[in-house]
Amino acid sequence: MILIAGPCVIESRENLFSVARELERYHLDDSIDFYFKSSFDKANRTSIGSFRGPGMDEGLKLLDDVRKEFGFKLLTDIHDYTQAKPAGEVVDVLQIPAFLCRQTDLLVAAAKTDCVVNIKKGQFLNPYDMRYSVKKILETRDVQGEGVEVAKEAKVWLTERGTTFGYGNLVVDMRALMIMREFAPVIFDATHSVQMPGAEGGKSGGKREFVAPLSRAAAAVGVDGFFFETHTSPCDALCDGPNMLDLKALYKAISDVKAIQESLSR
Repeated sequence: MILIAGPCVIESRENLFSVARELERYHLDDSIDFYFKSSFDKANRTSIGSFRGPGMDEGLKLLDDVRKEFGFKLLTDIHDYTQAKPAGEVVDVLQIPAFLCRQTDLLVAAAKTDCVVNIKKGQFLNPYDMRYSVKKILETRDVQGEGVEVAKEAKVWLTERGTTFGYGNLVVDMRALMIMREFAPVIFDATHSVQMPGAEGGKSGGKREFVAPLSRAAAAVGVDGFFFETHTSPCDALCDGPNMLDLKALYKAISDVKAIQESLSR
Protein backbone atom coordinates (compact mmCIF):
# COMPACT_ATOMS: atom_id res chain seq x y z
CA MET A 1 0.00 0.00 0.00
CA ILE A 2 0.97 3.63 -0.44
CA LEU A 3 1.75 5.31 2.89
CA ILE A 4 2.23 9.06 3.22
CA ALA A 5 3.32 10.19 6.68
CA GLY A 6 5.22 12.96 8.40
CA PRO A 7 4.74 16.20 10.33
CA CYS A 8 2.20 18.70 9.00
CA VAL A 9 4.74 21.48 8.56
CA ILE A 10 8.50 21.82 8.92
CA GLU A 11 8.90 23.32 12.39
CA SER A 12 12.64 22.82 12.76
CA ARG A 13 15.41 20.57 11.50
CA GLU A 14 15.43 18.74 14.83
CA ASN A 15 11.72 17.96 14.76
CA LEU A 16 11.79 16.97 11.08
CA PHE A 17 14.64 14.50 11.59
CA SER A 18 13.17 13.13 14.83
CA VAL A 19 9.97 12.14 13.04
CA ALA A 20 11.89 10.89 10.00
CA ARG A 21 13.94 8.50 12.15
CA GLU A 22 10.78 7.03 13.65
CA LEU A 23 9.24 6.51 10.20
CA GLU A 24 12.27 4.80 8.67
CA ARG A 25 10.70 1.43 9.54
CA TYR A 26 8.11 2.00 6.80
CA HIS A 27 10.72 2.89 4.22
CA LEU A 28 12.37 -0.45 4.99
CA ASP A 29 9.11 -2.40 4.79
CA ASP A 30 8.82 -4.04 1.36
CA SER A 31 5.04 -4.23 1.65
CA ILE A 32 4.74 -0.42 1.82
CA ASP A 33 5.37 2.27 -0.79
CA PHE A 34 6.45 4.99 1.64
CA TYR A 35 6.53 8.77 1.10
CA PHE A 36 7.74 11.19 3.78
CA LYS A 37 5.55 14.30 3.93
CA SER A 38 6.02 17.76 5.33
CA SER A 39 5.11 21.25 4.13
CA PHE A 40 7.56 24.11 3.62
CA ASP A 41 4.67 26.61 3.73
CA LYS A 42 1.10 26.34 4.97
CA ALA A 43 -0.42 29.17 2.96
CA ASN A 44 -4.04 28.45 3.90
CA ARG A 45 -3.93 28.85 7.68
CA THR A 46 -7.00 30.33 9.37
CA SER A 47 -5.24 33.39 10.83
CA ILE A 48 -2.56 35.61 9.33
CA GLY A 49 -0.42 35.21 12.45
CA SER A 50 -0.41 31.41 12.36
CA PHE A 51 2.87 29.58 11.85
CA ARG A 52 3.40 28.80 8.17
CA GLY A 53 6.80 27.14 7.98
CA PRO A 54 10.31 28.09 6.88
CA GLY A 55 9.42 28.98 3.29
CA MET A 56 10.26 27.27 0.03
CA ASP A 57 14.03 27.72 -0.21
CA GLU A 58 14.91 26.59 3.32
CA GLY A 59 12.12 24.02 3.41
CA LEU A 60 13.16 22.28 0.21
CA LYS A 61 16.76 22.20 1.42
CA LEU A 62 15.67 20.49 4.64
CA LEU A 63 13.56 17.97 2.73
CA ASP A 64 16.49 17.24 0.45
CA ASP A 65 18.63 16.64 3.54
CA VAL A 66 16.04 14.12 4.76
CA ARG A 67 16.24 12.33 1.42
CA LYS A 68 20.04 12.18 1.60
CA GLU A 69 20.01 10.90 5.18
CA PHE A 70 17.25 8.28 4.90
CA GLY A 71 16.70 7.64 1.19
CA PHE A 72 13.01 8.51 1.47
CA LYS A 73 10.72 9.45 -1.38
CA LEU A 74 9.22 12.84 -0.57
CA LEU A 75 5.87 14.62 -0.81
CA THR A 76 5.13 18.29 -0.25
CA ASP A 77 2.31 20.62 -1.17
CA ILE A 78 2.43 23.68 -3.40
CA HIS A 79 0.10 26.66 -3.35
CA ASP A 80 1.25 28.65 -6.36
CA TYR A 81 2.11 27.62 -9.92
CA THR A 82 5.58 29.17 -9.60
CA GLN A 83 6.44 26.63 -6.86
CA ALA A 84 5.86 23.56 -9.02
CA LYS A 85 9.16 23.51 -10.90
CA PRO A 86 11.57 24.11 -7.98
CA ALA A 87 9.65 21.79 -5.66
CA GLY A 88 9.45 19.17 -8.38
CA GLU A 89 13.23 19.08 -8.61
CA VAL A 90 13.43 17.93 -4.95
CA VAL A 91 10.31 15.86 -4.20
CA ASP A 92 8.65 12.87 -5.84
CA VAL A 93 5.03 13.92 -5.28
CA LEU A 94 3.52 17.39 -5.60
CA GLN A 95 0.36 17.71 -3.55
CA ILE A 96 -2.45 20.08 -4.55
CA PRO A 97 -4.25 21.38 -1.44
CA ALA A 98 -7.99 20.73 -1.17
CA PHE A 99 -8.93 24.40 -1.42
CA LEU A 100 -6.96 24.63 -4.69
CA CYS A 101 -8.03 21.38 -6.33
CA ARG A 102 -9.66 23.19 -9.26
CA GLN A 103 -6.93 25.81 -9.84
CA THR A 104 -6.06 25.15 -13.46
CA ASP A 105 -2.72 27.00 -13.58
CA LEU A 106 -1.53 25.14 -10.47
CA LEU A 107 -2.60 21.74 -11.81
CA VAL A 108 -1.04 22.37 -15.22
CA ALA A 109 2.25 23.54 -13.69
CA ALA A 110 2.39 20.41 -11.50
CA ALA A 111 1.59 18.22 -14.51
CA LYS A 112 4.54 19.71 -16.41
CA THR A 113 6.95 18.21 -13.86
CA ASP A 114 7.95 14.54 -13.68
CA CYS A 115 6.32 14.19 -10.26
CA VAL A 116 3.29 12.26 -9.19
CA VAL A 117 0.48 14.79 -8.68
CA ASN A 118 -1.67 14.11 -5.62
CA ILE A 119 -4.88 16.15 -5.74
CA LYS A 120 -6.82 16.51 -2.52
CA LYS A 121 -10.59 16.59 -2.98
CA GLY A 122 -12.04 19.94 -1.96
CA GLN A 123 -14.19 19.81 1.15
CA PHE A 124 -16.86 21.53 -0.95
CA LEU A 125 -16.86 19.19 -3.97
CA ASN A 126 -18.95 16.31 -5.19
CA PRO A 127 -16.51 13.38 -5.56
CA TYR A 128 -17.68 12.81 -9.14
CA ASP A 129 -16.35 16.27 -10.05
CA MET A 130 -12.78 15.28 -9.23
CA ARG A 131 -12.63 13.56 -12.63
CA TYR A 132 -12.20 17.02 -14.16
CA SER A 133 -9.17 17.84 -12.04
CA VAL A 134 -7.66 14.51 -13.08
CA LYS A 135 -8.39 15.31 -16.73
CA LYS A 136 -6.41 18.55 -16.45
CA ILE A 137 -3.35 16.51 -15.52
CA LEU A 138 -3.96 13.87 -18.19
CA GLU A 139 -4.50 16.39 -20.96
CA THR A 140 -1.41 18.39 -19.96
CA ARG A 141 0.62 15.18 -20.06
CA ASP A 142 -1.02 14.26 -23.38
CA VAL A 143 -2.47 11.04 -21.97
CA GLN A 144 -5.49 9.58 -23.76
CA GLY A 145 -8.42 7.92 -22.03
CA GLU A 146 -9.50 7.88 -18.40
CA GLY A 147 -9.90 5.53 -15.47
CA VAL A 148 -7.83 4.35 -12.55
CA GLU A 149 -5.25 2.46 -14.61
CA VAL A 150 -4.76 5.36 -17.01
CA ALA A 151 -4.31 7.77 -14.08
CA LYS A 152 -1.90 5.40 -12.38
CA GLU A 153 0.28 5.30 -15.49
CA ALA A 154 0.04 9.09 -15.79
CA LYS A 155 1.12 9.47 -12.13
CA VAL A 156 -1.93 11.19 -10.69
CA TRP A 157 -3.67 10.33 -7.39
CA LEU A 158 -6.74 11.62 -5.59
CA THR A 159 -6.98 12.08 -1.83
CA GLU A 160 -10.15 12.14 0.27
CA ARG A 161 -10.08 14.40 3.34
CA GLY A 162 -13.75 14.77 4.25
CA THR A 163 -16.64 16.99 3.22
CA THR A 164 -17.92 20.15 4.88
CA PHE A 165 -20.90 19.42 7.11
CA GLY A 166 -22.44 22.51 8.63
CA TYR A 167 -19.97 24.87 10.28
CA GLY A 168 -16.65 23.72 11.71
CA ASN A 169 -17.10 20.04 10.95
CA LEU A 170 -16.17 17.48 8.31
CA VAL A 171 -17.67 14.09 7.58
CA VAL A 172 -16.32 11.23 5.49
CA ASP A 173 -18.70 9.68 2.99
CA MET A 174 -17.12 6.30 2.35
CA ARG A 175 -18.91 6.14 -1.00
CA ALA A 176 -16.56 8.91 -2.20
CA LEU A 177 -13.61 6.51 -1.96
CA MET A 178 -15.28 4.15 -4.42
CA ILE A 179 -16.51 6.95 -6.67
CA MET A 180 -13.13 8.64 -7.03
CA ARG A 181 -11.39 5.34 -7.63
CA GLU A 182 -13.17 5.25 -10.98
CA PHE A 183 -10.87 8.11 -12.03
CA ALA A 184 -7.55 7.59 -10.18
CA PRO A 185 -5.83 5.73 -7.33
CA VAL A 186 -7.31 6.97 -4.05
CA ILE A 187 -5.51 7.90 -0.83
CA PHE A 188 -7.45 8.30 2.41
CA ASP A 189 -6.27 11.26 4.48
CA ALA A 190 -7.12 9.92 7.91
CA THR A 191 -5.88 12.87 9.96
CA HIS A 192 -7.29 15.83 8.00
CA SER A 193 -10.63 14.03 7.81
CA VAL A 194 -11.10 14.59 11.55
CA GLN A 195 -10.16 18.26 11.41
CA MET A 196 -12.66 20.85 12.69
CA PRO A 197 -11.99 24.02 10.66
CA GLY A 198 -11.90 27.20 12.72
CA ALA A 199 -13.13 25.40 15.84
CA GLU A 200 -10.51 26.83 18.19
CA GLY A 201 -10.97 30.55 17.63
CA GLY A 202 -8.74 31.53 14.72
CA LYS A 203 -7.31 28.08 14.22
CA SER A 204 -8.58 24.62 13.40
CA GLY A 205 -9.38 21.95 15.94
CA GLY A 206 -9.76 18.24 15.49
CA LYS A 207 -10.82 14.92 17.00
CA ARG A 208 -7.87 12.57 16.72
CA GLU A 209 -9.75 9.78 18.50
CA PHE A 210 -11.64 9.20 15.24
CA VAL A 211 -8.52 8.77 13.07
CA ALA A 212 -8.10 5.06 13.79
CA PRO A 213 -11.73 3.97 13.26
CA LEU A 214 -12.06 6.00 10.06
CA SER A 215 -8.83 4.59 8.66
CA ARG A 216 -10.01 1.06 9.45
CA ALA A 217 -13.29 1.78 7.67
CA ALA A 218 -11.43 3.10 4.61
CA ALA A 219 -9.26 -0.01 4.55
CA ALA A 220 -12.39 -2.16 4.56
CA VAL A 221 -13.95 -0.15 1.71
CA GLY A 222 -10.73 -0.42 -0.29
CA VAL A 223 -8.21 2.31 -1.04
CA ASP A 224 -4.75 2.47 -2.57
CA GLY A 225 -3.08 4.20 0.34
CA PHE A 226 -3.24 6.23 3.52
CA PHE A 227 -2.12 9.68 4.61
CA PHE A 228 -1.30 10.26 8.29
CA GLU A 229 0.26 13.36 9.79
CA THR A 230 2.29 12.63 12.89
CA HIS A 231 4.42 14.42 15.45
CA THR A 232 6.59 13.56 18.43
CA SER A 233 4.24 15.69 20.59
CA PRO A 234 1.01 16.66 18.75
CA CYS A 235 -0.23 18.84 21.60
CA ASP A 236 2.83 21.06 21.10
CA ALA A 237 2.69 21.08 17.29
CA LEU A 238 2.63 24.46 15.54
CA CYS A 239 0.03 23.33 12.99
CA ASP A 240 -2.82 20.79 13.02
CA GLY A 241 -1.91 19.37 16.42
CA PRO A 242 -5.49 18.38 17.42
CA ASN A 243 -5.89 16.03 14.46
CA MET A 244 -2.35 14.60 14.29
CA LEU A 245 -1.36 11.28 15.82
CA ASP A 246 1.57 10.70 18.12
CA LEU A 247 3.98 8.08 16.86
CA LYS A 248 2.73 5.26 19.07
CA ALA A 249 -0.86 5.76 17.89
CA LEU A 250 0.39 5.96 14.30
CA TYR A 251 2.13 2.58 14.54
CA LYS A 252 -1.09 0.96 15.81
CA ALA A 253 -3.25 2.60 13.11
CA ILE A 254 -0.94 1.45 10.31
CA SER A 255 -0.74 -2.06 11.73
CA ASP A 256 -4.55 -2.25 11.80
CA VAL A 257 -5.10 -1.05 8.23
CA LYS A 258 -2.42 -3.41 6.94
CA ALA A 259 -4.12 -6.33 8.70
CA ILE A 260 -7.49 -5.42 7.18
CA GLN A 261 -6.02 -5.07 3.70
CA GLU A 262 -4.21 -8.39 4.02
CA SER A 263 -7.34 -10.19 5.19
CA LEU A 264 -9.32 -8.83 2.24
CA SER A 265 -6.67 -9.94 -0.25
CA ARG A 266 -6.77 -13.60 0.82
